[in-house]
Amino acid sequence: MPAARSLLPLLALLTGAAPARGAEAWRARDQLRPGQVVIQGHRGVGHLAEENTVEAFELGWRLGVIPEADLRMTRDGVIVPFHDATFARVVKDAPPELQRKGVQDVTYAELAALDVGAWKGAQFRGRKVVPMATIFSLMAGRPERRLYMDIKSIEFPRLAEEVRRHGLTRQVILASRKVAERRAWRALVPEGDTLLWMHGNEAELRRDLTTLRGERFAGITQLQVHVYPKETTDRWAPPTDPSPPDNPFRLRNAFLREVGTELRAHGILYQAFSYTAAADVYGQLLGLGVMSFATDHPDVAVREVNAYLARP
Repeated sequence: MPAARSLLPLLALLTGAAPARGAEAWRARDQLRPGQVVIQGHRGVGHLAEENTVEAFELGWRLGVIPEADLRMTRDGVIVPFHDATFARVVKDAPPELQRKGVQDVTYAELAALDVGAWKGAQFRGRKVVPMATIFSLMAGRPERRLYMDIKSIEFPRLAEEVRRHGLTRQVILASRKVAERRAWRALVPEGDTLLWMHGNEAELRRDLTTLRGERFAGITQLQVHVYPKETTDRWAPPTDPSPPDNPFRLRNAFLREVGTELRAHGILYQAFSYTAAADVYGQLLGLGVMSFATDHPDVAVREVNAYLARP
């Protein structure tokens, strides 16, 4: 796992950007080593624990992955990790009036009184939301601890102030699909890393890549493509693109390889979010040029990626 410094020096190594190496010569086993692949734990640590809590982030760091926190702001201006727009899903047995409310409708003191773990299982009962300042304090002076920040609704100057106060500008990665949010963050923290996530079928992704190409991928250090297996039942999955029968994904293998070739030419970390618990997907995607993963199954990802890279 990379240390807390910016990923840019690492990317220069991993992208095979040296003139002597053509893009088609890039192979995961040539460029990566076990323990070196960046793995993002979705909403903290995926299915292993309740989401967006300090316990989930700590577990992610122990596994050697980079947890993701979804950021919102309470009515009294405290930035906290919380994904949903309302409390309906993650506050078990919440009364109807509370189910309709969200983080922005309550003070931090009111939010801190809610149990956000019991919905996941009895073993998580009693878990609470803590301020991002608390999470940042657990990272300060620990360069091996990094964090993805997926923006839901916050004030960027306030977030940048907290990040700088804890000395974490090179330990956090801003994740957003919105151009304006990435630009706002880079204006405040120009040395920070940013991740753009992309979702859709091949035609939609090509359209978005054309726009990024016109901007020379400005302000992006990582790019994540959502990759669904053909057999997925996820309601957000795009239609399957025409492809050979042995193609396991809804996006064509050739397209996934093509994206990796272009991103490496720009020094951008190529990440895939694979919506499956299948263990073999990580080796398949590494073979297609993917360099990094976001996942709901970080324990499986770490095991399978390291095993794939260790094989001769």
